[in-house]
Amino acid sequence: MTLTDEHISGLRAMFPALSREINGKPAVFFDGPAGTQVPQSVIDAISSYLASSNANHGGLFATSRVSDEILEQAHRDAAWMLGAKDAFCVAFGANMTSLTFSLSRALARTWKPGDEIVVTRLEHDANFTPWALAARDAGATIRMVDIHPEDCTLDLDDFRSKINENTKLVAVGCASNAVGTINPVKEICGWAREVGALSFLDAVHYAPHALIDVADWGCDFLACSAYKFFGPHVGILYGRQELLESIQPYKLRPAPDDLPGRWMTGTQNHECIAGTLAAIEYLTEIGFDLEVDHMLPRRDALQTAFKAVGDYERELVGRLIAGLQETKGVKIYGITDPSRFDERLPTLSFTRPSLSSREIARRLGEQGIFVWHGNYYALPLTETLGVESDGMVRVGIVHYNTADEVDRLLEALREILA
Repeated sequence: MTLTDEHISGLRAMFPALSREINGKPAVFFDGPAGTQVPQSVIDAISSYLASSNANHGGLFATSRVSDEILEQAHRDAAWMLGAKDAFCVAFGANMTSLTFSLSRALARTWKPGDEIVVTRLEHDANFTPWALAARDAGATIRMVDIHPEDCTLDLDDFRSKINENTKLVAVGCASNAVGTINPVKEICGWAREVGALSFLDAVHYAPHALIDVADWGCDFLACSAYKFFGPHVGILYGRQELLESIQPYKLRPAPDDLPGRWMTGTQNHECIAGTLAAIEYLTEIGFDLEVDHMLPRRDALQTAFKAVGDYERELVGRLIAGLQETKGVKIYGITDPSRFDERLPTLSFTRPSLSSREIARRLGEQGIFVWHGNYYALPLTETLGVESDGMVRVGIVHYNTADEVDRLLEALREILA
């Protein structure tokens, strides 16, 4: 099944933010990698929770019971989305960064001098610095995996050579939030398993574009953020049951010691967890509608939705890359070969030496086209590419964007860069 213009028009109508205008022109939201817009159903779920079931966890009264039911369903749906077998292996938190810091502190208690932690130069700093700081505190060593600068892909030979009997953790992103590169995480998790090391995947940028599958990938931990896949500001952590039960987290004494509560520090953002549930339901409905079958298993519906989303987004990023390649003086970072588009997501960054990324983003913003400038916290990558401190211009496409918006961006860029 494919997403037609009619499908996209119907989906766009669900997002109130897309009706915004800047200087009389419709706003174009290419800022998705920093946080996507949300459908009305997510807004309604948050407000409905606050209006009718706002209560803390575990109370013996009506609103608390309803609240707990909503939260339990959110755990189940999040498990379906991640491909996890058990809902109690999914914990919510403030964001991916906070959850990663919490897990890194707990894991570091098991490390010692001589142990090694493997990270890469393609990471968002949230999947770099928490491990670097934890390793420093434990006296462990950080091993850095290099990239191929010409297409911003991981040097897999270097990666394999960095993993050995001293490796305790391998941390890698499913996809780059700066240049869109998709990493072979199933293979990498297998390398970690061979030496008895744990694997941690950052799926934040991957989640709005493709279906996560923790069981197939064989990862030990995975984290993502709902506000990157059309939901509110909530982080999600998956871990294998035996690890979540055996590793001792930093937590309060009265806090539960069973799953998932032992990894959910303090009172959670219940209303936004309700919104996360609605975001997952929104994605699931895309699959149901494409198959015209609401009896389809929910995981199968998500698979259908993400297959259609991926096909549609690849068309748009191909259109964008082709247009940028015809724009004089622009340098694109990442994979540009159409035959390799299955190795990338619809996110790319570029520079123009004669104009700063900040100035390009500012001028586009004046025309109602929203893009990001700088390093977007992908500091290990921008340092390696030598584009600090100006960074790059980042364009992030998601399924509510259109070919007309891509063309409008290209036309505006040509005027600005002329």
